[in-house]
Amino acid sequence: MNKKATVLLIEDDLVVSETYKAYLSNEPINLVHVTNGTDVLEYCKHTIPEVLILDLMLPDMNGMDILKRIKQRQLNCAVIIITGQKSANITDEAMRYGAFNLLEKPFEASQLLFILRNAIRQHDLYDKLNSYQKTQRNTYHDFIGASNEIRTIYQIIDTIATAKASIFIEGESGTGKELCAVAIHKESLRKDKPFIALNCGAFPKDLIESELFGHVKGAFTGAINNRDGAATSADGGTLFLDEIGEMDITLQTILLRFVQTSKFRRLGSDKEEKVDIRFICATNRDIKAEIKAGRFRKDLYYRLNIINLKMPTLRQRGDDILLIAKHFLSYYAKDENKSFQGLTPEVEQQLLDYHWPGNVRELQNLIHRIVVMNNGKTVTVKMLSTLINKSETQFEEERVTDNNFPTSNSALNIPLSLDAIRPLKVVEKEAIIQAMKLTKGNVTEAAKRLGVAPLTIYRKYESWGEKLR
Repeated sequence: MNKKATVLLIEDDLVVSETYKAYLSNEPINLVHVTNGTDVLEYCKHTIPEVLILDLMLPDMNGMDILKRIKQRQLNCAVIIITGQKSANITDEAMRYGAFNLLEKPFEASQLLFILRNAIRQHDLYDKLNSYQKTQRNTYHDFIGASNEIRTIYQIIDTIATAKASIFIEGESGTGKELCAVAIHKESLRKDKPFIALNCGAFPKDLIESELFGHVKGAFTGAINNRDGAATSADGGTLFLDEIGEMDITLQTILLRFVQTSKFRRLGSDKEEKVDIRFICATNRDIKAEIKAGRFRKDLYYRLNIINLKMPTLRQRGDDILLIAKHFLSYYAKDENKSFQGLTPEVEQQLLDYHWPGNVRELQNLIHRIVVMNNGKTVTVKMLSTLINKSETQFEEERVTDNNFPTSNSALNIPLSLDAIRPLKVVEKEAIIQAMKLTKGNVTEAAKRLGVAPLTIYRKYESWGEKLR
């Protein structure tokens, strides 16, 4: 059975609106009536009707302004304009902003029914076309991929984006959790409002509360001015809490209250503030293991995990590996003024065979290095092997920080003799110290290069009994 189309009637004259309702009484539609523009915009925040029947003369705003907002927000609905003063200027403006048709008062019931049925029919055709295109798409916002695994993510985002519920994204490092959060925001009704990302692992526990909620002057040493936090900046939009599993347990208690009430206090302030925020969180940790170990609050998890998304690993995505590799090759060839245009079949096969513990981020890094360190039109196995032979230590350190050692016979693996194996903690420390030197002490950049959370670097230095300089 086909779903009934929702038709939103906007008419402030109650006598006239009753007439229209009588005209439409036998139509298989869900008819909703509002009397002003404010109610239209509020209704469309949570429901997008198939058709709007819009009177231009409303008590609080001009109907043309509503049409313009619908166009700006790209809402998928047909708008039928009703006007008592039809003119060429009104017609031109209405069509420019996407009106389906205009009706000049007075009109017969048959005219309204004819236009309405055509509007619903066209809407249904567009819906079917969009559904078909969505199943065939190879890109989605900043995502690249056509595998069933990633297309499922596209479809889930389409479904959940307009909801207000909190979303919890899980997945290995480098799988695109932040890309997913951004795509959800861009598909949501909040897309014109801020998207604020806060990495919960990027700050020591004594600073993260200030980053999240802000502080007032004098709240702590160095707080020389009032400062907004991520919560204030995200008001009306989306707050993305990345690496939520890194958050200190004491701050989780404060965050839980914030999620439940939308209220918070800045550090050093007694004043309570309230914001309207949609929460999206992400982690690469086994969050249920963290809960069991007492490092993450179960009640906070269930409050944030209304909708759960699990990002597929790159190794699960098959030929997406080649789509992504070719995209990065084209991008970096242009950026570095190189002439690379493709991959040899042997390189393609080796890329497909590799385990990709660092996922898309590792693939991006590899392609970038190939482009920088070589010249030619096609990436060859020799380039791949030469690259790895020249950067053996760096490549091995990156893999050590992921605690994941692929064992396939791909050219990407580096053969090690038993005598060459050193204790993991020694290699790990060398990798972190080297990254800190190369980034001149920039913890965030070093962590990004190593594929770990910044908080991990702070913790490692603390465990070594050394201070960050």
